[in-house]
Amino acid sequence: MNDTAPNEAWDIGEPHFSAATPLDRQLRFALRYAVLAPSNHNTQPWSFIVDGDTVEVCADRTRALAVVDPFDRELLIGCGAALFNLRVALRRFGLAYAITLFPSELDPDIVALVQVSRDANGDSQLQALFEALTTRVTTRAPFVDEPVAASLQRKLIDACNAEGAIACCVERKSGREALAQLVVDADHAQFADPRFRRELASWIHPLRHDDGMPAYGSGVGALLDFTVPLVTSVVRVFDAGAGVPATHRHLVEGSPLMMGIATMRDDREAWLATGQALERMLLVAASEGLTASYLNQPIEVEPLREQLRTLLHVDGVPQLLLRIGRGPGASHTPRRPWSDVMS
Repeated sequence: MNDTAPNEAWDIGEPHFSAATPLDRQLRFALRYAVLAPSNHNTQPWSFIVDGDTVEVCADRTRALAVVDPFDRELLIGCGAALFNLRVALRRFGLAYAITLFPSELDPDIVALVQVSRDANGDSQLQALFEALTTRVTTRAPFVDEPVAASLQRKLIDACNAEGAIACCVERKSGREALAQLVVDADHAQFADPRFRRELASWIHPLRHDDGMPAYGSGVGALLDFTVPLVTSVVRVFDAGAGVPATHRHLVEGSPLMMGIATMRDDREAWLATGQALERMLLVAASEGLTASYLNQPIEVEPLREQLRTLLHVDGVPQLLLRIGRGPGASHTPRRPWSDVMS
């Protein structure tokens, strides 16, 4: 695959795939779908090494968020999401796979070793999610005031359970208001830290084109995890008192469904499982016309994480917090050049 313009990465389809090509080329084609996975700040913290019928899915620590994600928890969640996308694509193309997680104690950056073969009947549940790989998008605008049906909530919960994670749905107004206050408290704590503001600014710089959350003129507000006005690298523009907490309160209280993802453990295996559960759930949601955005601040501010666990009524450890509903269309975030992630 040749390098492409940032958003051309999303313009792929089965007509470009040929089962007659060597297995390593089929594997490389399937990886075009892996890179469409979500990641915090759109850092895309992954790389892939193909060797015949195997691929090493690697964590790219150079793309870590040292302030907001000091233990690389969210980095590995992103790698897990990419791994799940690869699984979906491989099944769609009739390829079997065997996965070994963290196969090398000498190189912890290899998060998964995937070996593929041609003798596969396919997993119909995974194959059904294939079309959603290129339609899934994060919408940070307000959602339509329309409840998420209980049957659909069950599908989202089942998607997380299938990957070994725990899903917690919050739709009552009182519960959403309590979550909104927790997000506001976390906003204040994070924006009070100049290191956080500096790190955030570096990932939403207007000159970023193939990663991060680049500025798209007047529409930038719909593309940022932290809904703020158009920014430059000048850190002082991030003023938590200028509306970010209020905006997040409005988004949470106006979202028909809040959803937490938790795990029983809080280690690298759990983080990788969280990423796979997240992407499976997001693809199910996209297949049903729903979208999501992230409000992970209460998890990133450690003193608030236990409060979030209490509000979610879960025995496990909270890993992600999302808002889910039906929202307006949004542009896909860009993707890094293929040569930067593949070898």
